[in-house]
Amino acid sequence: MTSPPPAAADRLGAPIADPAARAASPGRGRMPAGGFAPLVPELAVTDLAESLRFWCGPLGFAVAYDRPAARFAYLARGPLQVMLCERNGRWETAEMDRPFGRGINLQMMVERIAPMLAALDAAGWPLLEPPEDAWYRAGSVEAGQREFLVQDPDGYLLRFAEDLGTRSVEAGQAEAGR
Repeated sequence: MTSPPPAAADRLGAPIADPAARAASPGRGRMPAGGFAPLVPELAVTDLAESLRFWCGPLGFAVAYDRPAARFAYLARGPLQVMLCERNGRWETAEMDRPFGRGINLQMMVERIAPMLAALDAAGWPLLEPPEDAWYRAGSVEAGQREFLVQDPDGYLLRFAEDLGTRSVEAGQAEAGR
């Protein structure tokens, strides 16, 4: 994966207007190792350079490939993948008011959340919700995860979580004193 300096996006001229030309514009990098994930969100962002500083800084993603003139970057962090594209009017089904992505949170499972929390703290980036252990009923068991929520520069709600395993519903009820 490549991680060109996000500041490079700051030096670009006007973005390419034609969608076909944007898709075919030259870029750097290559497809993510292991290919494309089955589900990859593409986030329309206000400022690609600012978004790259956030996603590739404290969140630990790297640019797999990009198309600078199209203001597009495909990011990966292990099995997680996300696309960032500077707003260009295409596929905007309504007014884009901040925070973007209202009504959705993107949950991403990571090995450990502690390094991300430390990096966000060092960057002075506020959390929307601090880390907590959460247990969600899934049939006859509860699946646990330690999770926190943060918003990206455009307000997209991101939930990062690490796996705590499973437990029986009865064990969960006993722990909660029910």
